[in-house]
Amino acid sequence: MKNNFKRTFLVAGLACATLVATAAIAPKGKKGKSAYSNPLMQKSPLPFGAPDFSKIKGEHYLPAIQAGIAEQRAEIKRIVTNKQKPTFQNTILAYEKSGLLLDRVKNVFFGVTEAHKTPDIEAAEKAIIPLLTDFENEISFNQKFFERVKYVYDHEYNTLKGEDKVLLKEIYNGFVRSGALLPKDKMERMKQINNRIAQLQQDFGNMLPKAAAAATIWVSDVNELAGLNEADIAQCKKDAESRGAKAPYCIVITNTTQQPILASLDNRQLRERVWNASIHRADGTNTYNTFPFAVEIAKLRAEKAELMGYKNAAEYGLDNVMAKTPAKAYAFLKQLIKEYQPKAEAETKAIEEYAQKTQGADFKLQPYDRFYYSAKMKKDQYNFSDEETKPYFNIDSVLINGIFYAANKVYGLTFKERHDLPTYHPDMKVFDVIDNNGKQLAILYCDYFRRPTKRGGAWMSAFAKQSGLRQQLPIIYNVCNYAKAPQGQPTLVTWDEVTTMFHEFGHALHGMLSNCYYNTLSGTSVARDFVEMPSQFNETFASVPEVFNHYAKHYKTNEPMPAELRDKMLNSINFQAAYALGENLAATCLDMAWHMLGSKDIPTADKAQEFETKVLSEIGLLNAQIPPRYSTSYFNHIWGGGYAAGYYSYLWSEVLAVNIADYFAKNGFLNRKVGDDFRNKILSRGNTKDLMEIFTDFTGLKAPDAAGLLKSRGL
Repeated sequence: MKNNFKRTFLVAGLACATLVATAAIAPKGKKGKSAYSNPLMQKSPLPFGAPDFSKIKGEHYLPAIQAGIAEQRAEIKRIVTNKQKPTFQNTILAYEKSGLLLDRVKNVFFGVTEAHKTPDIEAAEKAIIPLLTDFENEISFNQKFFERVKYVYDHEYNTLKGEDKVLLKEIYNGFVRSGALLPKDKMERMKQINNRIAQLQQDFGNMLPKAAAAATIWVSDVNELAGLNEADIAQCKKDAESRGAKAPYCIVITNTTQQPILASLDNRQLRERVWNASIHRADGTNTYNTFPFAVEIAKLRAEKAELMGYKNAAEYGLDNVMAKTPAKAYAFLKQLIKEYQPKAEAETKAIEEYAQKTQGADFKLQPYDRFYYSAKMKKDQYNFSDEETKPYFNIDSVLINGIFYAANKVYGLTFKERHDLPTYHPDMKVFDVIDNNGKQLAILYCDYFRRPTKRGGAWMSAFAKQSGLRQQLPIIYNVCNYAKAPQGQPTLVTWDEVTTMFHEFGHALHGMLSNCYYNTLSGTSVARDFVEMPSQFNETFASVPEVFNHYAKHYKTNEPMPAELRDKMLNSINFQAAYALGENLAATCLDMAWHMLGSKDIPTADKAQEFETKVLSEIGLLNAQIPPRYSTSYFNHIWGGGYAAGYYSYLWSEVLAVNIADYFAKNGFLNRKVGDDFRNKILSRGNTKDLMEIFTDFTGLKAPDAAGLLKSRGL
């Protein structure tokens, strides 16, 4: 996912130095107009309070954030100056009720900064991030406020029940993990660290898409694009036109190390250019270098952990998730590595030997050759290619007849597109989500097509989370980065893109089906190593026969994919499976290695690449043919997002997802009773109960069973 990085109060990593007091009155806008004419400063009249993007402009965000900060500051002051004895009602609940304006504006702002960062949004971000980080620290290190919270925790925790008890624990632990128990001198240093980290994360996040854009490969002669189909060539032309037309065609770099287009390009020199552009996009080889940001973030995170009494950032980060310790996470990873290594070696050997049949016995397989010859090998072995299946994966059919169809069968949901709600970009679609009782459950926005203003990857988040207390129904969005077909043509996607759509919708379900009282606990507000479970499990429905046959229809004839082709494709899903696992393991171990270092052990920026090589070598994952899915210099999940020492969670959660899928398989994937059970016991619960308990409640398993992971991957 997403980057589903939530910039919320008391989340370590976006908190910083003391805020210069914001005026209690709303600032004036241009030409003396009151900022309260700002559409962000009053609840939108649209359904559920959906943001009115037809009125919101880049200039509106800063004054709205300032007003939201002033409002919540006054609310917290009332809590702190309350002369009555601290209670759950007058302290914890009062805090949960505060900050409505700020929450509303932040949710919209961060949605736009990720998906449509125009120059005016980037300018606003530069001013807004320091304000928010300062204000978060102002709350986190407000000792009088914390004293009240601690008093309630000490005197009421054992008597509270249900969500009240969990909310109190989350808020108390949030203060403690932010450093509220630190002596004054360490608190001041923590503020400085957090302020600097926030700035560095912003700088890293801003540089990365610019680096990817600069790495665009320009192509003058269409003959160089041999191997691509007409639609792909048309896309290269369209991409070139949208990026300044420096040449008639261009190839755009995606966020991962390997580039999918390498599977089709016949021209080996062009493949090498694409590969080099990808791996060197931000390592200082060309214009952009993110290593200085990365190493400073790592050093500051390590120092922060040490201030909190931990050996390193990994110990600090894992202390409040399911894995609990780096040792436990590493034990899990090392077992996978042990099983993976011989299979990876055999896989690479087989591809090289296949290539040598046509290229000669002395041909040496290079990383930029792997996808190309693997695709040909797959075509020979299974007698089909991905190009044969793409005509059956029209993105609209995948969404309506696949994703929505499965959600209807399993959870009783229906989806109705609406055209009256404004969006931040015309490519977006909006749907009402209707529950099985006929009542509206949520609003869903889908933003699937790439553009220069959108960061890479795919994610889910919310313009508004579900909350019974706030009487707020969820407003959820999914974002992806697919090439949009030229005007008048359908957008056809690959199988990998199909499963990504199902994946992100699994996150959306987690948000839309939430049934919690408190905003802080609702939806996807769960541990990193649990949050990917619903999304990875939802990928399963993409290949359930009834669902597959319902959406996999030829875009011209509407005929379903022939059974023979369908079986070939599904049987080949785990072809060359070692690569997919290996690139994930390598990235995961890189993440852990950076965050296992003490503050004095962080390498300098010029040694960062050397450190990466050393780490992968020592753990047995230094493999030119199977590089990390994300290398250090463009690993946005850990430097710009919320997955620091947490990228392992994709694999950890996959174990949970496999266990859930096994349960569904035994009882019927489209069995409505099982779906309702999953909804009621897991998807609706948010973070209101111990995560292992809710996993056990549904599966009956006392602990996750990792045995099925390698089997599910065909290994």
